[in-house]
Amino acid sequence: MESLDDMQKDRSMKKLFWIASLFAGLLVLSGCGGIAAQPGGQQDLTGTIWSLSTFMGKELVPGSGITAEFTSDGKISGSSGCNLYAGAYKVDGNNILISSPLASTMMACSQEIMDQETAYLKALGDVRNFVASRDQLTFKDASGNDLMVFMAETQDLAGTSWEATGYNNGKQAVTSLLAGTTITAEFGKDGTLTGNSGCNNYSGPYKVTGNQIKIGPLISTKKACAEPAGVMDQEAQYLAALETAATYKIEGSVLELRTSDGALAADYTKK
Repeated sequence: MESLDDMQKDRSMKKLFWIASLFAGLLVLSGCGGIAAQPGGQQDLTGTIWSLSTFMGKELVPGSGITAEFTSDGKISGSSGCNLYAGAYKVDGNNILISSPLASTMMACSQEIMDQETAYLKALGDVRNFVASRDQLTFKDASGNDLMVFMAETQDLAGTSWEATGYNNGKQAVTSLLAGTTITAEFGKDGTLTGNSGCNNYSGPYKVTGNQIKIGPLISTKKACAEPAGVMDQEAQYLAALETAATYKIEGSVLELRTSDGALAADYTKK
């Protein structure tokens, strides 16, 4: 099975292909009259991360999450359950056209999730109309049939608990956790971040303003752990990475903390 390190490296290497394909999609739609500006009010798709609730009238495969995010310059991106995808879209009133095929990374997951992902990406190409409110987005086909229903993804960190999957080691590299270690983060409703950093417990304040976040200063207990080898270095690097976080984003079951220059500080999956 592919390791997390391999998957992260694979994802980074394929971003060049992903971005190139995205621009190819933009050019295709530009030939159809350009990317239309988003309508305002109730029909606005942008400014929200949409989480797929039902697909073809059915709930998603348990444990999977599919998202979509729309930018005002005509780009769509998200997670299709296993892989990341990206492309372009054009809006005219409540009519919408999404580029097909969409660019995608090439990770492998269970067959059930891969089948769902394939069907979802294909169905995006069949979308012709949408209805959007503050908290719900429905895509319809040319006949007016509901294809998929999304709900607005909350970005509220307070009261959430996470397990780290990777962190910035301070050497311009994101690394996965040592085998046999677990790192947690719990964002309290009182503005306190607590967790275990692999050996010790840590805590400190956090403050959120929009999608911006400030963490620290952090304090931790003083226990020393000998195993696995390198766990204390991992702990020190993780705690240092936390205090570099400047922005955050919740997408499905994933939380990303990024530095002010956009580098990944740490990422997590929901507990």
